[in-house]
Amino acid sequence: MKGTIMVQGTASSVGKSVLCAALCRILKQDGFKAAPFKSQNMALNSFVTADGLEMGRAQVSQAEAAGLAPQVEMNPVLLKPTSDQGSQVIVMGKAVGNMKAMDYMQWKEELFPVIDRAFATLSAEHDVIVIEGAGSPAEINLRDKDLVNMGLARRLQAPVLLAGDIDRGGVFASLYGTVELLLPEERDLVKGLIINKFRGDPEVLRPGLGQLEDLVNKPVLGVIPYIHLNLDDEDSVTDRFSNRANDRALKVQVIQLPRISNFTDFNPLELHDDVNLTYIREPRELNNPDLLIIPGSKNTIEDLLHLKKSGWEEPIRSYAASGGLLIGICGGFQMLGRRVLDPDGVESTVPEVGGFDLLPLDTVMAAEKSTRQVEAFWRHRDDGYFSAMGDEEPLIGYEIHMGRTDYHGVKHPVYLKTLEQWEGAVSEAGNVFGTYMHGIFDNFSWTNKLLNGLRRRRGLSEQDSTLPGTYQDFKEQEYDRLADLVRENLDMEQVCRIIKKEV
Repeated sequence: MKGTIMVQGTASSVGKSVLCAALCRILKQDGFKAAPFKSQNMALNSFVTADGLEMGRAQVSQAEAAGLAPQVEMNPVLLKPTSDQGSQVIVMGKAVGNMKAMDYMQWKEELFPVIDRAFATLSAEHDVIVIEGAGSPAEINLRDKDLVNMGLARRLQAPVLLAGDIDRGGVFASLYGTVELLLPEERDLVKGLIINKFRGDPEVLRPGLGQLEDLVNKPVLGVIPYIHLNLDDEDSVTDRFSNRANDRALKVQVIQLPRISNFTDFNPLELHDDVNLTYIREPRELNNPDLLIIPGSKNTIEDLLHLKKSGWEEPIRSYAASGGLLIGICGGFQMLGRRVLDPDGVESTVPEVGGFDLLPLDTVMAAEKSTRQVEAFWRHRDDGYFSAMGDEEPLIGYEIHMGRTDYHGVKHPVYLKTLEQWEGAVSEAGNVFGTYMHGIFDNFSWTNKLLNGLRRRRGLSEQDSTLPGTYQDFKEQEYDRLADLVRENLDMEQVCRIIKKEV
């Protein structure tokens, strides 16, 4: 079987990314070489490939589901919002600059050759390309220069499955309205409908399904039940931010920055039975957690200013002074220092802002972005939170950051084997730690030893991890569970005929 299949949606966050991951997994299980493709992605959660190129998280998950190493051709254009009206534009894994929305709209036609080459590379190497759309194809104001939804489908003559989210309500109207707003040649490319995230008895839906099929003259190929998966989110449209406190013994709170990025770093913490992970916006929500995290940011200076304006400075300092464990990742790490400077206006019009002064370091923003995978060793041990750490605790992660950090006599806890240099910082008291390493919590052995440090401080018994060997092992189980559910509820025989263009 050779061909393409494209999943579009009636809106953002209807489950396109997860459905594409499921199709990639099912095709892999059935012996086909499938690869994901999304021509243009807008997300603040990104990843660095083995060759140091940046791409969106959704296509990374889909590549994993397909049994492939992520490669930048799977997501040739990535937009990372820096403000309400602008984004950093990343083309084939490299940042080309910041653009306002209208400037990008006028420029993006130049990206068609880039997208064509990326797709051709994947198509030559794989049997089936599983394409993900973005948002909705019914955004008629964007139709003229569309390069990710129906514009791409027409360009490739790719058959389309249109998905709607019944969990948010109005699924029949959204599917019908989307089809009706398409041009006739676009409507012809839609080969079937999918109703996603259904809770309840599907028999209740059956009368509506028949009426919908008659109205749009398209078959409903499946009703996919709602499933909770612990997989990486594409962007901030996620249920994770609405998690509420529960009675689990360990409390971990993450400050939800306005431009929070790579919050997928913290997903592994949710897998521990005694950990309650919540995201908080305001100082009044800080509730004496066992661990407080300042995450990555797409605009460190603006988010740092936001935290100060919102009254976070004193609570963060007080928390650290009380001995609570405070961790900063990437942009959050930069905020823990003395100063963040941006003399060339790389991120902001503000040339300098004071940090929280909890670590002796200064950061100067630079136009060149550091993107690389790293292998490292944890080489810090004390009689506090890190007392259980081995001297050579292995770590695997990646870095995505702007700026150069100058350390001033700081303790470095991490040795980067790949670069033969030290990284990160730990305070003299041992309870403030910062690092540029994304994915550090993916290292289950390190994370469990850190959590045991928290348990000891609370007078709780230490625990041995019951999780599989690595975070990737856990995700493999999730991909299989997803594939089983979708295979059971989606007409895969018809989907294969659609891929082969027999329909």
